[in-house]
Parts: sequence; C-alpha cells; structure tokens
Amino acid sequence: MERRRTNKLEAEMVLEFEQQQLLREAELEEQTSRTITLFDRMIEGVIVLDSKGVIRLSNQAAASLFGFANPAIGRNLIEVVRNHEITAIIPKLEIVSEVLGQDIRIEGTNPSRFLQINALALRNREGVYDGAILVFHDLTRVRELEVIRQEFVGNVSHELRTPLSLVKSAVETLIDGAKEEPKTLSRFLEIIERNANRLSLLIDDLLLLSTLDSGRMQLQLQAVGLYLAIKEISEDLASSANRKGVKIINRVDETVYARADPNRLRQVLSNLIDNAIKYGKTEGTIQITARVREDALIEVGVADDGPGIPQDAQSRIFERFFRVDKARSRDQGGTGLGLAIVKNVVQAHGGDLRVESELGKGSTFLFTLPLATS
Repeated sequence: MERRRTNKLEAEMVLEFEQQQLLREAELEEQTSRTITLFDRMIEGVIVLDSKGVIRLSNQAAASLFGFANPAIGRNLIEVVRNHEITAIIPKLEIVSEVLGQDIRIEGTNPSRFLQINALALRNREGVYDGAILVFHDLTRVRELEVIRQEFVGNVSHELRTPLSLVKSAVETLIDGAKEEPKTLSRFLEIIERNANRLSLLIDDLLLLSTLDSGRMQLQLQAVGLYLAIKEISEDLASSANRKGVKIINRVDETVYARADPNRLRQVLSNLIDNAIKYGKTEGTIQITARVREDALIEVGVADDGPGIPQDAQSRIFERFFRVDKARSRDQGGTGLGLAIVKNVVQAHGGDLRVESELGKGSTFLFTLPLATS
C-alpha cells in the first residue's frame, strides 16, 4: 500500500516536472521570438560573427544595408558585405576589445552610402577571441544634409556678398567726393537703395523658409475664391507685364473656391505669375487655369510661352538658390528662393507642386489645394 502511494507521488512529481519544463520551454521560445523581432526592428544593422568570421546572426537592417537575404547564418562576412575595409576590422579585434566610430564609404550604389561601424570582440572564459559583434549606423542621410547645409551657407554668403559689395562700393565712392556732384549722388543713392531692398527681400525669404521648415507657421484657412485672388495679383503685377507686353489671361471659374490661407496663397500666385512674366516670352501670354479633381483637390496651372526648362533642371527647379540661368536670374532681381517658398507653402496646405516643360514650348507650374466645402 505504501509502495503504491510512493509510486503515485513519484508519477505526479514527474508529471509536474514535465509540465514545468514544457512551460519553461514555451516561455523561452516566446522570449526568443520577441528578442528576434526586436533585433529585426533595430534601425542599426547588426551582424554577429564566430571566431572564423562566419555569421552567427544578422538582422533585417544589415540585410537592407548590404543587399543580402536575411538571415545569412553560416555565410562568411566577406560574402555578404563585399567590402574589404569592413573585413579588415576583424583581425584588429583579436588584439583590441573594440573598434569604435570607423567611417567607410560604400561605392557601387547611387548615391554612395556612408556607414559608421562599431565593433566589439567576444571572448570566452579563458579570454580567447570567440567572435565579434558589428553594429552599422547608416550616415548617408546625415552626410547628404551636411552637403546641403554647406551649399546653403555658401549660396547665402554669395547672395549677401554681391549687394553688400555694391553698397560698400557706392558708399566709398560718395565718401571720396562723388557726393558733391548731384547727378552722381543721385545715381549712387539709387544703387544703395536697390541693393538694400534686395538684401531685405533675401532676409525676409530666409526667415519665411525657416518658419516653414520648423512647422511653426499657423495657416489661417478659409474659403478663398481663386478667380478674385488671381485677378488681384494680376492687377498688382500689371506694370511689370505691360513693360514686356505680356498678357495675363485668367481662365479660372469664379465659382471655384479653395480652402487656403489667403496671404500664403497670395505668395504662391505672386511668385509663379511674376516668374512667368520675368522668364516668359516678350509680348507673350500667361494663362492661369484651375480644375477640380475627383480627389477633392483643385489643380491650379500657371502657363507661359517662354523658352522652357531643360529636362535635367526640372527635378531641381524647386531647390533653394537653384537657377537654370544664373546670370539672367540675378539680373531679374530674384532671391533664388521663390519656388522653394512656393513648394513649402503648397505642402503646408497638404498639396503638391510640379512643373511640366519642353524646350521652346514654355512651362506650366501646377499646384494643388484642398477644395473648400460648403
């Protein structure tokens, strides 16, 4: 009887042990699955190697960086990264414990990619090298932004230097005695005023772009009649159009209303129509149209019959300070920021902006705005 009880107790203990073991295995499997999921969601690329340089583990970010199928377990490092600068790090880890902040450039991609590598040596209990962990940070976008920043600073410096030099030269000439001659005095004062206004416009545009970039601009959205808005801008620019013999035709239906900030919409229309006058054909025609699309957006078009924009310049036309014809653009008195401002304002309204152009057949700038609902 006692033996039977003992056997029953032992059986219950074995059963409980097996159940606990199954529970621990399930928990371990779940924990492993979570770890792998988190590992694959990391922004940084990670590759874990054994002592022979064979991959033990890799994540999806590393696979995307180097273009291999994940996981790459069992493959040699050089097979998947195809870069000797990276593989050259491994022998160093047999001597030192880590290699930090090594930057490399990956060629063969368009554009080239820039990576920063941090590598850590793995060692067993005896301190013998047993593999490595490589962590890759993609710095490509950071480098691109740095280039953009440098170009921006260079362009701003150039745009400021030219009018400042003219103002300085005019002032020096007046100080040297030219102020005694009324005609010369008047001419140089006009130069100073013109370039001071140019500096003021440039600073205003830079401040506006800064506000747009930061997202601090508050739009006062309301229903705006496009026909009347275009009519007002056309009247404001009538003197410029008349000097070139340009005719502005407003083909927008008077019943079309956009949901927009009236002051910002004025900036958009003023920039586009003014550009069409400046760069369009002398004694030419500017046509402004609008159509309501099925997606409840209004597409506005400003078309000129000027020389058109080269194909390779169309993708860059909305960049800050980019000019198709630099000499002509500066002669026209622009800051080089007008189209960049138009793009940012349109995007702030939830719309988009594009250009359609063919050399010798003019250009059409098209932007979208939300349709005002009644």
